[in-house]
Amino acid sequence: LEGTQEEQLVEKERQAELFLKQIELAKKYKKPLIVHIRDASSDAKKLLIQSNASEVGGVLHCYNADEELLVLAQHNFYFGVGGVVTFQNAKKLISVLPKIPLEKLLLETDAPYLTPTPHRGKRNEPLYTTLVAEKIAQLLDTSVDKIEDITTENSLKLFNMNSLSFMFA
Repeated sequence: LEGTQEEQLVEKERQAELFLKQIELAKKYKKPLIVHIRDASSDAKKLLIQSNASEVGGVLHCYNADEELLVLAQHNFYFGVGGVVTFQNAKKLISVLPKIPLEKLLLETDAPYLTPTPHRGKRNEPLYTTLVAEKIAQLLDTSVDKIEDITTENSLKLFNMNSLSFMFA
């Protein structure tokens, strides 16, 4: 945030107000929240819990590896992990990854950004989530199939879908 301390406080309050309105819309329409938290973990966690956002849950998109947010797993939130997990400088995410309950883990892409290694610098694509699954499987000492199965099941639960059969009809 730029500006004076007072301007920053006003802006922070405005963002919180708008965030609460988004949470209420999600609850009204019974849709999960997609939340990208950046430099606001404590505030976002507090607002999500106090507003009872667990009614609809959601995903912490591009999960920032802040351990404080792990409590949101108990509030119907999933943790989206993408290409960052393959980066050499992803030490924080790599250390927190085993603490994420598997039943709350999602694979994601931030296409066209955050392309996994070895494709960094190129446009990110959903196909590259296979690289994310491979890296997570390696880090958690499990199979890629298990990670793919769990994260697929998690996404079906999150978005209230019975199966992926609609994709192949």
